[in-house]
Amino acid sequence: MDKEILRQLIHASGIFILVLGIFLNPQVLILLCIIMLVSAEMVFILDKYYHIPIFSTILSVCKRRDDERGFLYFFIGIIATLYIFSFNMAIAYSGILMLIIGDSASTIVGRRFGRHKLPFKDLKSFEGSIAFLVVGFLSALTLLPLFPSLIGALVGAVTEAYSPIDDNIPVPIISALAMTVVIYWL
Repeated sequence: MDKEILRQLIHASGIFILVLGIFLNPQVLILLCIIMLVSAEMVFILDKYYHIPIFSTILSVCKRRDDERGFLYFFIGIIATLYIFSFNMAIAYSGILMLIIGDSASTIVGRRFGRHKLPFKDLKSFEGSIAFLVVGFLSALTLLPLFPSLIGALVGAVTEAYSPIDDNIPVPIISALAMTVVIYWL
């Protein structure tokens, strides 16, 4: 299996956090994410010196480079989104779905079918951004009405493509912010 597809499947497996949200209140879910973040960082550090069954194998297959910290940004994005948007968990979860599913879809489709590069972004493609838009929209539509879902997915796709920092932090936050504006102020 292609290394990047496996990486994105692991990325998309973050959906379990939202499943846990069905049973846990937002504060407990945030605490659980912090524990997962610290645990993942400890495993990452220990893996440099020791073989850790299962985890070392996963890391060796999935890491793009030795200094990669995408998982940190992934959890920071989720934790921040849960905290900021805990007043409306449908918005928070929709923003997180944009990160978990939309971002994975954009990477898989963009790498496989991306032929038309985005302006000013040689590593991003229209095909990947369209995949984010469609998948992000459909995932948000499971929790929110049509228009906020569409705007959230559109803003998320642009954020994913053009963010100057690792997209795992701004995608869920900015998507959720856009959906909040549509729901509460338009």
